[in-house]
Amino acid sequence: MSEIIRIGPYHASLKEPEAFTLTVKDGRIIEADMEIGYVHRGIEKLMTERTYTQNVVLAEKVCGICSTHHSTCYALTVEGVLGLDIPDRASRIRTVVAEIERLHSHLLWFGLLGHTLGNTKLFDMAMGVRERVMDLSELIAGNRVSRALNAVGGVRRDLTLEGVSGVKATVDAVEKSLPSIGETLKTREMAERLKGVGVLTREEARSLGVVGPVLRGSGVEEDIRRVDPYLAYDESGFDVAVEDGGDALARGLVRLKEITESINIIRTTISGMPEGDLRRDPAQPPTGEGLDRVEAPRGELAYFVKANGSNIPERVKIKTPSYVNDYSILQMAEGERLSDFPVIVESIDPCFSCTDRVTVIDAANGGRRAWSLLELARRSRA
Repeated sequence: MSEIIRIGPYHASLKEPEAFTLTVKDGRIIEADMEIGYVHRGIEKLMTERTYTQNVVLAEKVCGICSTHHSTCYALTVEGVLGLDIPDRASRIRTVVAEIERLHSHLLWFGLLGHTLGNTKLFDMAMGVRERVMDLSELIAGNRVSRALNAVGGVRRDLTLEGVSGVKATVDAVEKSLPSIGETLKTREMAERLKGVGVLTREEARSLGVVGPVLRGSGVEEDIRRVDPYLAYDESGFDVAVEDGGDALARGLVRLKEITESINIIRTTISGMPEGDLRRDPAQPPTGEGLDRVEAPRGELAYFVKANGSNIPERVKIKTPSYVNDYSILQMAEGERLSDFPVIVESIDPCFSCTDRVTVIDAANGGRRAWSLLELARRSRA
């Protein structure tokens, strides 16, 4: 006889509030459902009430883990509408900081995986070296998380000689830690918890539209940095990390390889860093529409901007990698042991806060519109 188990929206195994409803029979999950919307913050709406300059910082608030990728993608989109080419030095600084952010994101994932599995050794190793990366972020940008480095037209801060020395020392430290993290990941204890768990075949990955390490862990060699190069990635000469297993272990191995590639990209980009300006200011507000994308730590991140010639965008639309990846949990969970569900969730590195969306539909005519926070509050009291 089957039973219904509800996990969330607040649960010890969830890092953010979402709700899962699992139908379980004989300890196996036979059906899974997910509810989103618990942490919707209306950022897309807020962006149509603030200037292009203010929105660079607001974009960072979408996700604290990949904040620079959000501000970079937003800035690239606006610069595309403007037809504005940023200075080469600014482009390379953006590349270096983006890869530093990828290091901290993947190391954080390893730490959280260790926490989920009760492996304190993995947690301590990953989080310890990640602290070095976070200290480096503070050295370069003045902040550990919301760096406010980007601006429309370039960057706000230069990479100083002290910053370059810090980057070199930190990537050396990260590189030295990788063998130990890899050995821990491949131990018999870890393999029993990860290998064959949450399998997503190549065909299923393509069908569901997953991106990033989740896609590459299913054997698909696709990375926006390679297929649609931006910033300085066309000069980086990196390898796209791919694994064929399609399981939780494969997704972990992809991230391990990507840390190595990020280190190589950082070193290559710094060695070819030119002198020059950091920013080119736009001559006038943008007019038209633009779409751009970057390879965030979790996968393809895209921004759409509609500009009407004023200093405030008319529309901003954000497509985050977690918005497509999160739903793959439902496919992976079917047939798996209930005890493996936290591992499956953790294996995709979910960000529920950047997933939540609100669409208001008029049932009578099918029309759609956005409500302000005040209007939503008034209607909830009615």
